[in-house]
Order: sequence, then structure tokens, then C-alpha cells
Amino acid sequence: MAFKDLREFIDELERRGLLKRIKVPVDAELEITEITDRVSKFRDGRNVALLFENVRGYDIPVLMNQFGSYERICLALGVEKLDDAANDIRELLKLPYISLKNRSSIVSIVSTGSKVINFPKYVKNAPCQEIVEENPNLGKIPILKCWPDDGGAFITLPLVFTKNPKTGKRNVGMYRLQKFDSTTTGMHIHIHKNGADNLRDSEENKIECAVAIGTDPVTTYAATAPLPRDVDEMVFAGFLRHKSVELTKCKTVDLEVPAHAEIILEGYIATDEMRREGPFGDHTGYYSLADDYPVFHVTCITHRKNPIYAATIVGKPPQEDCYLAKATERIFLPLLQQIVPEIIDINMPFEGVFHNCVIVSIKKSFPMQARKVMHALWGLGQMMNVKMIIVVDSHVDVQNLSEVAWRVFNNIDADHDLEIVHGPLDVLDHSSPLPKFGAKIGIDATKTWKEEGHLRDWPNEIEMTPEVKQRIDYLWRSLNLD
Repeated sequence: MAFKDLREFIDELERRGLLKRIKVPVDAELEITEITDRVSKFRDGRNVALLFENVRGYDIPVLMNQFGSYERICLALGVEKLDDAANDIRELLKLPYISLKNRSSIVSIVSTGSKVINFPKYVKNAPCQEIVEENPNLGKIPILKCWPDDGGAFITLPLVFTKNPKTGKRNVGMYRLQKFDSTTTGMHIHIHKNGADNLRDSEENKIECAVAIGTDPVTTYAATAPLPRDVDEMVFAGFLRHKSVELTKCKTVDLEVPAHAEIILEGYIATDEMRREGPFGDHTGYYSLADDYPVFHVTCITHRKNPIYAATIVGKPPQEDCYLAKATERIFLPLLQQIVPEIIDINMPFEGVFHNCVIVSIKKSFPMQARKVMHALWGLGQMMNVKMIIVVDSHVDVQNLSEVAWRVFNNIDADHDLEIVHGPLDVLDHSSPLPKFGAKIGIDATKTWKEEGHLRDWPNEIEMTPEVKQRIDYLWRSLNLD
């Protein structure tokens, strides 16, 4: 089902016993983070979404950990399992009107798949504008200071709307905002992001911006998805929801925002004004270093009556961002397979914080194919930041880290099977000597062929015969070993 807004999602979470209301007074500084962090680490029914209804000094409740389990991320996306969302894309790729020439690009899906794409609907009377504050004050919002050495309080789940000044195309990204004072924040747009392109394309010293907080869960997810520049995130959200996203015109800027959002910040990004932002306890489990970023000036705030502030924390995994990333891994696998067809499956393990490690299984049919796959992945969008790519054979379960480790530890020759290259790295990578680029490694853990220079015989894996397995399966219950 497509949730109309965040409130419907909260109601469904509560109905299923997946949300707990916290009525005990807590502080927005550090305390909400500590509670949420402990809950996010649970691997049982105690890992629930949290609605903090009594935040000291504020009248607005705070929603945390809404995506923080496989069950909740699937519920958010309206699927039984994450691969179901990917199957929608697989079915779409089979349609005859998807050009064979362009079928590897999601752009072609959006542009030619109008029969199945739900484009945004524009409405005038929007809940997000029930209250209009022309004298904005960010101090009324319970913005969290998450970790002890953070540079301040940060808005951590914002949908940042801008338009490209040259093309007029909308972009929606998720970039943290450090609160500087009652009307200004930092705008942490990484230089590799599409939103940064919009700033660079501006010929003036400012660009209009709107920030939506607390949207329906699919729309929130869409802002995190690594879409090509020309794909509208709101169209993508409509595709995933099987229902159009309702948008409304902002009050003071020429932008449209989700009509059912809880809070909207309107204003502009000063492209010629930089201010020190950070440090920030990040999803790597380390603090990202302070640096200079553009400033967002808030000129108007609109919100629903009795709004809910949606936030998240990041830190040592697992956190709820891990499950958002897993959704991306599964949803985008069919498109990845269109571009690199030998790919069988992919795993971006929590411990690799998404951009540090990718494990991929391939159907190997020619020598050095694993190297081809590594370089193909490094050439794809945000995959350019992946620091380690591990390639295994098709029969290996990449979701089983123990099996992958066994293959890597036993199959590689350090001189032959490591591919070290240099290129872009994620801004958050702290291990490279210089920021934003450095060395990356590919590990070929596939069976090495004689054509690849391995002249010795490769041993067979130890496996029991199918007949014995079947006979013991039949006997197993009588052995009373379970």
C-alpha cells in the first residue's frame, strides 16, 4: 500500500506493534540519540520505531528509527520483501516499448514508460501549509545534537529541493543541515552529488531551495536513491508507490514540495557564502571532519497543525540508514544487470557502510572477466566511490559473509588477484591521504583459469553426493539431533 503521509505510516507501524511511544521527558541533545542507538542495535522485536512525545523545551514530537529493520523498510515500500520492488523494474524492462538501445538506463524507463509511471499531481490546498510562519525560527524545532563532538545540532532527514538554473529540472537530495542560528543552516552537498551541479550551474550568488521534513516513507527513500541527474525523484517515488506524489507550490520560492509533508523550510542557498560545518558523527562510525559548505537561509517555514519532526541518526552500523541502503541495493540490481549482464547478485554489507565494500557474484565466461566487472562498476555513478570490490563465482551466496570470507581467504594469490586503481572516493572516507580521491582495490576471488596464468590444477570443492544427502534428509528426524 502507498501511505498518504507520515502519519498513516506511523498509525500502521503502531497497529503492527512496530512503534513505541516514549512519554518520559528526554533531551534533543544526545539523549534521543543514545536511546535510538541502543534500540537500533537490537536484532529482535525490541528494535522498533520510536516516537518521542515529550522532548524537553519543545512542543513537537520526534520520530526516530522508522526504517530501522527489514520488516519496516519493506512496509515503508509496500512490499513483502525488498526484491519485490526490484521485480517491478524487471517486469518493466520486459515491456516492448522499452528501447533495447536505452533499456539499461532508468531515464528511458521514465520517459517511455508513461503507462506505468505515476507522475506527480499538483494540488493547491496542502496540509504542509496549514500554518505559515513568515518570521521563521528554527529554534522551535527539536533539531538533534546527535553525538558529543558534533559541531552543533543537525537536521538529519531533510529532502532538499532545488532546480537546475539552466534546465529547470528538479532535484531532490538528502543533505544534512547544521543549524547555525534561528534562520541559517549549513548545506552539506557533496561535490559529486546532482544537487551540487545545480549550485555550480547558477550564474547568480544564490539559488532557491526548499526542505521537506516528514514525508511519506517512499518519498523520503526516493531522496536517498542514487538516480541519474535527469531522473525526477518524485517520478521515481510515484513509480515505487504505484501512486502519484502530491506536490504543492511553495509560498515564497518557485519550487514544489510534497503536499503532505510535516514541515517545509523555504529559502535560498547562498552560493558565494561558505561557513564551517561539522564535525558530524557519520555513518562510517567516525566523525566526518569540519569543512566549509554553502549556507542555507530560511525565509519562511510552513507546517501542518501539530507537526511531527522526523529525524534519524547515523553512526556505527547497524543503523536505519543501513536498511535504506539495502533497499537501494535490491531495487537497483536489475538496472545494474542490464549494464553489466554477467552480474548474478550483489551485497553491500552493513560493515562496509555501502561505499567501502561491494561483493558481487558473476557468471564467468572469459578470462579476466572479474577485472572487467570491477572497472565497469567503478564507472557507474556513485559506484565510483566504492573502495573495495570483491568478485566471486556465480554459485557463491554473496549474502553469506562467512562463505565469501572463506572464498577470499582461500582463493586469492596476492600477486595475481588484486587490482589496485586510483580514482574518486567518498567525501567521508577518512583513510585516504588526500580528501575525495585515492587508491581502491578489487579482489578477484573467482576460480582462476589456466588462461589467466594459473597453470596448476584447481582442486574440486568438497561436497557430499546427492544420494547420501537425500537418504540422510529422510533419516534426520529419527536421529533426534535437532
